Amino acid sequence: MQNKEVKNYAFIDSQNLNLSIQRLGWKLDFFKFRVYLKEKYKVKIAYIFIGYVPENQNLYNSLQKNGYIIVFKPTLKNKDGRIKGNCDAELVLQSMIDYREYEKAVIVTGDGDFYCLIKYLLENDKLEKVLIPDMHNYSALIKKTARNRLAFLNELKDKLGYKNKKRPRRTEP
Repeated sequence: MQNKEVKNYAFIDSQNLNLSIQRLGWKLDFFKFRVYLKEKYKVKIAYIFIGYVPENQNLYNSLQKNGYIIVFKPTLKNKDGRIKGNCDAELVLQSMIDYREYEKAVIVTGDGDFYCLIKYLLENDKLEKVLIPDMHNYSALIKKTARNRLAFLNELKDKLGYKNKKRPRRTEP
């Protein structure tokens, strides 16, 4: 009898992930993160939900090269010039479109807006893990609902953090 390949999917709230990691003072290496999702949680497909800004095309190319499927949300500029592109509905919708395709879902967010999705997946034995970017700043709704399925990225800075690959300059005597 052959071992059946596990088909878990990741659904990543990029804004929550990026803002949380930045507040913690480090930068996520998305290549390492994709490998981590594959090895630790058997994630075959990793969606990342992000607002589309034309100036960020290099970022999008890099994410795709590293194995992410990008789901874009059109963005708008607020009166103060800040870009707004909330992707919550797209994440929930995609998780339901693919519901029969994956065994378990890994949700990457600390945003309480995903409470109903997390609760539904948990009740239907489709939730593998909720990866919270910042253990000190996430929704109490998620904590209450998925207490036994939480993991935190705070503890993975050394493993998943971007390391500057530039060598220090040598000074000639």
